[in-house]
Amino acid sequence: MTETTAPETVQPDDRPEEKQESFVLFLLKLALIVLVFRSFMFSPFNIPSESMLPRLLNGDYLLAAKWPFGYSRYSLPFSVPLIPGRLFASQPERGDVVIFKAPPGNDIDYIKRVIGLPGDQVQVKGGQLFLNGEAIPKVPVGDFVVPVTPNTQCYYPQFAAQASDGAQVCKYPQFRETLPGGKSYNVLDLADTPQDDTEPVVVPEGMLFMMGDNRDNSLDSRFPAVPGQGIGIVPQANLVGKASVIMFSTDGGAEWLKPWTWFTAARWSRIGGTI
Repeated sequence: MTETTAPETVQPDDRPEEKQESFVLFLLKLALIVLVFRSFMFSPFNIPSESMLPRLLNGDYLLAAKWPFGYSRYSLPFSVPLIPGRLFASQPERGDVVIFKAPPGNDIDYIKRVIGLPGDQVQVKGGQLFLNGEAIPKVPVGDFVVPVTPNTQCYYPQFAAQASDGAQVCKYPQFRETLPGGKSYNVLDLADTPQDDTEPVVVPEGMLFMMGDNRDNSLDSRFPAVPGQGIGIVPQANLVGKASVIMFSTDGGAEWLKPWTWFTAARWSRIGGTI
């Protein structure tokens, strides 16, 4: 007598609805990872102006480290008020390049260099920086030369020049400043402007005096916190992160409908540069 067995019913490992649920769960996990990484590790930031020339160019994209100064609501996307006060707070050092929410609105990311810490007296006289009554060394160095591109135009005709290969460039007077503690960086000083002479200001507790390296093209702490005029003294509570590394840079010449320009517009030599 021959035994007969019922054919096995093959159950699919994943029903369509299970696959859909798995995909949604994957997206939620990915979004959570990105949120945590961006909020507490690194956050992208782009340079939209030339206020930090010569170190940072319009079209640079950098990563800001979130942990050096602690965490606040400004560490979170859209400044969601989920963190009370500032956790693990730490004060920047003079010379650090930092990203912060700019007063008075506290809703726009700015990038500047920390010049004055609480208790410091800051003044600019004749275009030279004075800190606690002492002149900060300002030594002329070779001109800063930058190619003319869609992202970079010469401020005045006298700075326009031609490179040896015939390319149009801008040549700006460049100086080396060295702060107490030894941190050095280059600045531009292009002309005599009102911000070349300021009244002495003592930085209050919990605040910072910020300046752009492009001294004649930066709305910074030399100007009062008025929309379109300046940012005044910046609360440390507004800190977002410390500028860390350049992850990409473009001269502005890329066009969406011409994919090859995505590569020709890239400033490859700037990628990976530390700040």
